[in-house]
Amino acid sequence: MELEKLYLTIINNLLDGVYFVNKDRRITFWNDAAENITGYKADEIVGQCCQDNLLNHIDSDGRALCLLGCPLFATIIDGRQRKDTVFLQHKEGHRIPVYINIIPMMEDGAIIGAIEVFTQSSSAINDNTVILKLLDMQLNSDLSGVTNRGKTESYIAYRLNELKRFQKDFCVIFFNMDNFKQFNDLYGHETVEKLLKNVYKSINYNIRPSDFFSHWSSDAFIGVFEISKKYEATLLAEKIRILVAGSDVPHDLKNLSITASFGVTVAREDDTVDSVVQRADALMRQSKAKNKNCVSSDA
Repeated sequence: MELEKLYLTIINNLLDGVYFVNKDRRITFWNDAAENITGYKADEIVGQCCQDNLLNHIDSDGRALCLLGCPLFATIIDGRQRKDTVFLQHKEGHRIPVYINIIPMMEDGAIIGAIEVFTQSSSAINDNTVILKLLDMQLNSDLSGVTNRGKTESYIAYRLNELKRFQKDFCVIFFNMDNFKQFNDLYGHETVEKLLKNVYKSINYNIRPSDFFSHWSSDAFIGVFEISKKYEATLLAEKIRILVAGSDVPHDLKNLSITASFGVTVAREDDTVDSVVQRADALMRQSKAKNKNCVSSDA
């Protein structure tokens, strides 16, 4: 086997996504794992300029990296290797966390482009994963009005018991879509369903397997997250707020997105299921009464 074919076979059988960008920032190679992770086939990507922003990378603060400081372009300029965790946009519109490793490519001492290797990030599993499996806590995949309120309440009751017995802190994050009725009236139910699915996928890809996240009502979601410090509750809610705003769906040659208002509360030992949910809901309403697309927290 020729050496070049051998290398190509190896690269296309990696679990990591790999693509090459030349000095003009045009993508000239896209491996099989890149297709699997992003949903984009090679013939959709190869020949495109990375600044066309198909992958629409953002950082943890929601900043568009292709517009405000592309690490790949920086490596082409200065020849430095870069590593980071960012969030790319899947072809279907949801966000996926990936660890990127960008390496400059040299020929005769000159930079001719850069290779980006990216790996889908995975979260550590802890013992609560078993509880989630026992309770079958997967969100109804079609979001057709079926919610998991009963399972949500069962899981919160379990976490309250863990809090009382072992002082294992957790928070409840409740959020409601902003201007949802107007969005639905303007773009239709089918578009709204697709967008809500992408919001769900973005969040589901970015939380630990042991965390719980579910559809609560037509325009509301709820999440239960273990924390070690109380301030982490607000940081988690801010992260999810950015993911919601960064999820979109194609519609009439443009991409549509929606924001949400958040309430986050840290559970207390004297809480009931109703009290902790109602407190998170009340905090969400405070966000609605302010500027929307923000977080109100008691943490």
